[in-house]
Amino acid sequence: MARRLRYQVRRIGAVFVLALVFGVLILLNPKAYEFASQLGFGDKLPAYKAEQSEADSLLAKDVLENLAVKDKYTEQKYYRKAFYDNWGQTASGCNTREAILARDLKDVVYKTNSCKVQSGILNDPYTGNKIEFVRGEDTSSAVQIDHVVALSNAWASGAALLTKEQRYEISQDPLNLLAVDGPANQEKSDQAADTWLPSNEAFRCQYVARQISVKYKYHLWVTPAEKLAMQKVLANCPDERTRGLE
Repeated sequence: MARRLRYQVRRIGAVFVLALVFGVLILLNPKAYEFASQLGFGDKLPAYKAEQSEADSLLAKDVLENLAVKDKYTEQKYYRKAFYDNWGQTASGCNTREAILARDLKDVVYKTNSCKVQSGILNDPYTGNKIEFVRGEDTSSAVQIDHVVALSNAWASGAALLTKEQRYEISQDPLNLLAVDGPANQEKSDQAADTWLPSNEAFRCQYVARQISVKYKYHLWVTPAEKLAMQKVLANCPDERTRGLE
């Protein structure tokens, strides 16, 4: 009986040590997760999104080739509230819009005793113009927060099949949000890369790479025309990489 008990204790100890070793390996090497999962330790190890870390080190053109290619999903009609009603709150207590303004603007001035951005300067990525943002009823719209992958585009490329929690994450993810020129954002509307690209040609590679990153992260697809447009852009910048997937 005592011998059997010692054996069980040693066995439990060995399992614990192996799990600990694989946990350390995961921190050092994302590919260890896949190996550990094959051995049956996946559920006992710290959560790790191996595919996202791997994608973050790949060329955007290669990640694009790993996206599914399908026609638009049309079985259910898109509606914005399927993603979110209002901007969410960040850990600092500010809403997502204010957080993105604070991230993307320079020389930011906040309202007194508030995390709301009162003013700042935006070097607009879509037009290449410099915009002096001032909060106000008639001026705030000069800078808008764009969903890089428009929500209706996300809906039509697989988000309709996700949970509302996952769709909410897409709508609030800083990876999918940029402070941009208001009129340019209105012009873009819900268009994909095959029908709209920023007039600032120097930003097109980053723009397309960010769209690819979002679509990869949330398992969305691209249409044949969308993929072709992205490939044409990336042909001019073959070293452009995905981002924000860590």
